[in-house]
Amino acid sequence: MLDFWTRTSGTWVNVATVVLGTAIGLVLRDRLPLRMVRIITQGVGLLTLFLGFTMAASLTKVQAGVVDGVILGLATLVLGGLLGEWAQIEERLTGVGDRLKQRFSGGVGFTEGFVAASLLFCVGPMALLGCLNNGLSGDSRLLMLKSVMDGLASIVLTSSFGIGVGFSALIIALYQGGLSLLSGTLAQIIPDPAHSPPVLLVTGVGGLMIVGIGLNLLEIAQIRVAAFLPALLFAPVLYGIASLIR
Repeated sequence: MLDFWTRTSGTWVNVATVVLGTAIGLVLRDRLPLRMVRIITQGVGLLTLFLGFTMAASLTKVQAGVVDGVILGLATLVLGGLLGEWAQIEERLTGVGDRLKQRFSGGVGFTEGFVAASLLFCVGPMALLGCLNNGLSGDSRLLMLKSVMDGLASIVLTSSFGIGVGFSALIIALYQGGLSLLSGTLAQIIPDPAHSPPVLLVTGVGGLMIVGIGLNLLEIAQIRVAAFLPALLFAPVLYGIASLIR
């Protein structure tokens, strides 16, 4: 059984990077050139692609009855994507961002920075997948990557919103810490989470979504990653159904 620190380590690193990024942002303010921000984003994008492909390789280790893991991954993404499009998940998240942009386009302050940063850092597949991996198997790599991205984003956001961005670390601690601990309870039910086929399937599908985030960061394509979020729920269900096929 994993201890508390192992299951939540990524969350505490994430909290620390946001606080540190806020401190740096307060010092730099508007002194950070756009070209510097761009090259940092590209570096994070390349690393995101690498981690995504590494996670996606988990699909090759899955076999449910006569159905191959890659086929299961495809079916999961298609069904999840269709449901996500029907529910307009991407549009809803975009709408929240647009309303925040309109609402806070004027004066900025503590509350505005706190709300904007909390949404940016907690709404998205990386937070969900990272907490799942950290809680189930103790693998904090995805949350570590997210921590770097959030820390860099904190620097940029703080230059506009101020110290309120740093207080979003409280929301990160509650949200991601809670998700990691909840996922960790499953480890007591699943004998070997790191090698469990349903978990590997979720990890593989999540990895493909992470690849989409990397492509978006590099501006190679605009993948509607949020629309695929329901695929994470379909993965274990489809695995169970496929296991019955002989």
